[in-house]
Amino acid sequence: MSHSTNGTTRTRWRIGLCATALLTAAGLVPAPAHAEAVTDYAVTVDPAAEGAKIDDTMYGVFFEDINRAADGGLYAELVQNRSFEYSTVDNRSYTPLTSWAVDGTARVLDDAGRLNDRNRTYLSLGAGSSVTNSGYNTGIRVEQGKKYDFSVWARAEGGSILTVSLQDAGGSLTTARQVTVRKGGWARYRATFTAARTSSDGRLTVASPAGAALDMVSLFPRDTYRHEPNGLRKDLAEKIAALHPGFVRFPGGCLVNTGSMQDYSEASGWQRARSYQWKDTVGPVEERAVNSNFWGYNQSYGLGYYEYFRFAEDVGAMPLPVVPALVTGCGQNRAVVDDALLKRHIQDTLDLIEFANGPVTSTWGRKRAQMGHPAPFRLTHLEVGNEENLPAEFFARFEQFRAAIEAKYPDVTVISNSGPDDSGPTFDTAWQLNRDADVAMVDEHYYNSPQWFLQNNDRYDSYDRGGPKVFLGEYASQSNAFKNGLAEAAYMTGLERNADVVKLASYAPLFANEDYVQWRPDLVWFNNHASWNSANYEVQKLFMTNVGDRVVPSAATGTPSLQGPVTGAVGLSTWATSAAYDDVTVTGADGGTLLGDDFSGDASQWTHTGGGSWSLREGQYVQTDTAAENTMVSAGDTAWHDYDLRVKATKKSGKEGFLVAFGVKDTGNYYWWNLGGWNNTQSAVEQAVDGGKSTLISKAGSVETGRTYDIDVRIRGRQVTLYLDGQEWGSFTDDKPAEPFRQVVTEDRRTGDLIVKVVNAQSSDARTAIDLGGARVASRAKVTTLAAAPDAVNTETGTAVAPVTSTFTGVAGRFTYTFPANSITFLRIRQR
Repeated sequence: MSHSTNGTTRTRWRIGLCATALLTAAGLVPAPAHAEAVTDYAVTVDPAAEGAKIDDTMYGVFFEDINRAADGGLYAELVQNRSFEYSTVDNRSYTPLTSWAVDGTARVLDDAGRLNDRNRTYLSLGAGSSVTNSGYNTGIRVEQGKKYDFSVWARAEGGSILTVSLQDAGGSLTTARQVTVRKGGWARYRATFTAARTSSDGRLTVASPAGAALDMVSLFPRDTYRHEPNGLRKDLAEKIAALHPGFVRFPGGCLVNTGSMQDYSEASGWQRARSYQWKDTVGPVEERAVNSNFWGYNQSYGLGYYEYFRFAEDVGAMPLPVVPALVTGCGQNRAVVDDALLKRHIQDTLDLIEFANGPVTSTWGRKRAQMGHPAPFRLTHLEVGNEENLPAEFFARFEQFRAAIEAKYPDVTVISNSGPDDSGPTFDTAWQLNRDADVAMVDEHYYNSPQWFLQNNDRYDSYDRGGPKVFLGEYASQSNAFKNGLAEAAYMTGLERNADVVKLASYAPLFANEDYVQWRPDLVWFNNHASWNSANYEVQKLFMTNVGDRVVPSAATGTPSLQGPVTGAVGLSTWATSAAYDDVTVTGADGGTLLGDDFSGDASQWTHTGGGSWSLREGQYVQTDTAAENTMVSAGDTAWHDYDLRVKATKKSGKEGFLVAFGVKDTGNYYWWNLGGWNNTQSAVEQAVDGGKSTLISKAGSVETGRTYDIDVRIRGRQVTLYLDGQEWGSFTDDKPAEPFRQVVTEDRRTGDLIVKVVNAQSSDARTAIDLGGARVASRAKVTTLAAAPDAVNTETGTAVAPVTSTFTGVAGRFTYTFPANSITFLRIRQR
């Protein structure tokens, strides 16, 4: 997962291919004279040709604890902050009593009376006092007639009685239970509740007339996925299981390569903001470390490595863990120089493989068996690092990990990565290092606009067949509308066509609790009482449950496009930065002046469409709010084309540099040159299409505060050349068609089906002549269709995007099928 201010332009399409030309070219049937027979496309299949093998593990899921995906999400614990460990290190608003209300007296202590060294704090509840937990979202969710298991670690020198109850504003939800705490030290106590009615607003109260020390206050639904005592929330786990994922990548993401690389111990000062380290997350839950989650909350590690491995096994998926490489990323970008620490992490990784695969006679295999799983987890793939922006530093460390792993476990595939973007200097350097070292597999990540996904279906067509394989570990098209799912589906046809190169692929992120969102879009949304599939989920499920075993080579006619020049007004903006602009001129190709503003008068030519605070100061146009993001002001005509934009820009203060926009159509459609973006570490041209951004060209570099830069953007047709202080910085030509009609054909050897998969991401039907290349087939096909309005989204209360199954009886060696507008259609055709 990476953060950037990334974008792409709208291309207009014209449909209307001549039926006569298509039918004659495809050698199908004579063209009839009447207009009803017009066909827009042709798909030709060659079942006799050898296509790429598709592995069973082609599609999987990536689980990262972001958007409260674990605590408050997949991890079924209903009590928030159960161990009183919340801290301002996790979130500035937190205290050890966050989500708890005290009636009477209670203190959170960090002293020698604690439960154990790794569980640092506990609650001292005064006599006659109580504490009440508010759970997640609107409260604790219980369902009538279902059982809930309460447990608490407690200590009372003279003994005590705890009264435990569940209630909401309407009164009691269960019969209260009394728990007798014996004299002496810490012990675990349990009780079971049966809910008398359903509520999503429950509160758990623990009261004591004599007082007691409390820790690990827990409430679990009895009905969890696979009924484990430290189990998973059933509806969320079942949604993953329904995908039949080939693998589960975990635990990160940015959790892996941010924060301290030290352990959680007295020697390291009990550092909370640490990278995710597997040994912190196994063993009894009350002895597991806590962590400050990179995404701004506390991470209990109740859902740890053992639970990840069990879950992957339960859903029939290959586990694919990611371990730190001792180079931080996700905006931190620091190489840890500590040879002893590096060796410790390498040994930890070897121990992880032993924990997963080792015999019960081994040290870590015995630990696995003690936790309840004597059989090995059959780990075959392991990834080192995640999105490192320092490729040379990362790769030097990766090589040491790989050498150690391959020496002891030669059958384990060690996966590298190529940084946080789909292109650019970091990507190019990382890939060159991976190729030169003959790395087995490289993880690519990118989050781009739907336009980018429609334009780049052929991305992997040109990859070296003899080079490292690709793991597309994170990708998404920046929203959860059906148009995003359509673009992703179109792209996935290219992934399958290149299954000999792209061996693994997973959409990201997986989960989002609607009340705790750090990242959008997400595959599955939920709250404390419901969950729902995004449109993107339905796309992923359709592909993941209809993969096939091999690609059947096929070809399709394309859509001709009308592409005029880059057109649009000009703009100025900032991102978390104060900057000043001066001497803006726009000159047409004929030398005539379209715009001139030295800001000696007013700013009436400029329209403010973004945030921030703009004003005229000493003959400059200045944006002063260093917290505001995208403060766009624009001027000119959206019909302008073939022009030169010149401007002087000076950074005043803040985190980044400045943004100069061109081709501005409206607030969601434009290009901008982002100078000093990504915390002032690189510059790039980004393109926004309907609000989603993609990077077209990027380079490392920063902007100096107080220095005035001369910026010149020259647009000719669809070619753009950029100059910085009189020197050419870069250029690009935005002429790649965003093809809305994409297809791939695969074969399911078990059933003998040909699976014809067609994406029609446009607002008109696609009548298509399909030639199966001589294959002998049944006349009936099972059809699964996803079709909806482009802006349709699924919500808790409405499912606008859902699969519809039907039967088509007109299948033959050559036949015509009309694919609906804005649709994804899978035809399963039985071969005789």
